[in-house]
Parts: sequence; structure tokens; C-alpha cells
Amino acid sequence: MKVEKNKMVKIHYTLKDDKGNVIDSSVDKEALEYLHGVGMLIPGMETALEGREKGEKFSAVIEPKDGYGEFNPDWVTEVPRDRFDGVTEITVGQKFTADTPTGPIMVTVTKVEDDKITIDSNHELAGKTLYFDVEVVDIRDATPQETEPYESSGCSGNCSGCGGSCSGCGGSCGELSEDDL
Repeated sequence: MKVEKNKMVKIHYTLKDDKGNVIDSSVDKEALEYLHGVGMLIPGMETALEGREKGEKFSAVIEPKDGYGEFNPDWVTEVPRDRFDGVTEITVGQKFTADTPTGPIMVTVTKVEDDKITIDSNHELAGKTLYFDVEVVDIRDATPQETEPYESSGCSGNCSGCGGSCSGCGGSCGELSEDDL
């Protein structure tokens, strides 16, 4: 059986940066299971997995456009400190959920000044080339219960398929304005 649309696929992966530092890994943990072909993974990984077989091991280099997108400087914005109502300590690197017209997104604090906070709604891996080592652990036919949510909702599970309003986008879609926080 090969990896193709509407197959449930289990993989182990190790993600490294351009210096070889491990960013994330499922090795020594439970394998990642996903429904193939509906946008549950970044586009470059889905493409790299297409047609693979159980037991196959491979490496993939995924450019930003096929990963988490290019870094968008427009998604870095300055907001008044009072938008963080009830938060007494705000530090660089801290993450918050911001409500936007297209749904909640994750933002990271990048600068703290007296009455202004700079936040970034880009994914932390936006603009980065990703280096994956992957092993296909299992492939099986998906059940109707597993495929139905993707067939009826129109959501592909990522930003490109839903205009930024689906929960599967990882919080990196849509523009963030001061009114959103």
C-alpha cells in the first residue's frame, strides 16, 4: 500500500534546522498519524510522502514556500500594553492567543517597551528551510468517519485551503491588526 489521498499514515520524523540542530522529533515518542491529502501536514511534507511505502525511510528538504511560508513583516505589529488586560508580566518570547476576524491565532512577543508591545503572528518556522528525516511506519485505508469532516466542511486543514479560518492552520494565517488583540 502506498501513501495517497485518504490514507491514514503514521510517520516518525526528525526536523532539523540548516545547522543540523534538532527542532522537533517524534522518535522515541508515539508516531505522528495523519490523514493524507487533506492538508494536515505542510504542503512540502505531503508531497514528499506521496507514493511512499511502509518501512521507507527518506530525507526531505522543504523550502519556506512549501513549509510554513515566507516570513511576512506585515504580521509583526506594535500594540498598546493595555491590550494585555490582566497580564502583569510580559516578556520577549512569550506566546499569546489573539482573537481575529478569521479566528484565534498564536502571537509571539518580540519586543517589550513601557507602553508598547511588539508581537509577531508569523509561524516560528516561517522563512526557514526545513530538513526532515522521515520513516513511514504504517499506512491504512481511512474510515468514513476519518474522512467525512474534510469532505463536508470545505476545510483542508491548512491556511491555503480555507483562507485562514480553519483550526488546523496552526495559527499562522491571516493578518493581525491592533484591533485583533
